[in-house]
Amino acid sequence: MWLFLASECLFFGSLIATYLIYRGRSTVGPYPDELFDIPFTSVSSFVLIMSSVSMVLALAAIQRGDRRGLCIWLLTTALLGITFISGQVFEFTEFYREGLTLETNLFGTTFFVLTGFHGAHVTVGVLILLSLFVMALRGRLTAENSLVIEIAGLYWHFVDIVWIIIFTLVYLID
Repeated sequence: MWLFLASECLFFGSLIATYLIYRGRSTVGPYPDELFDIPFTSVSSFVLIMSSVSMVLALAAIQRGDRRGLCIWLLTTALLGITFISGQVFEFTEFYREGLTLETNLFGTTFFVLTGFHGAHVTVGVLILLSLFVMALRGRLTAENSLVIEIAGLYWHFVDIVWIIIFTLVYLID
């Protein structure tokens, strides 16, 4: 998992670098300051960050043999991830209505590619979490194989950290 996450750092690093290189170079709008709803995206970001807390609680639950707690916290984490993705879909839809697409300008291209790939990673994480939830419901996850939850947690925390970087560089720093 650590090697995979290292390769993902390179992947996201290149996407973030591309966004930063082309920042402010669009010659036609709409531009970020015309579109961004920082309070909305801040709430969405907070939801994703809180999902890291519930992931930690899921790991703690399985390590102490608490299957019910594991199920609750895995499902909570997945639902928080789904809430974040729903916010991203809403935001993308609003931007599209305002005229921003992949083809509109450099901002649209780099923004949708960067945040879209992040959203895809969150979606994969949600699918993993839901699979683990079903396994936990069936009693297939125990304290002895808690490493499975720990590895899923590493991936989940990674996508959360990447979002903190994206949110800061794309939305907050102008």
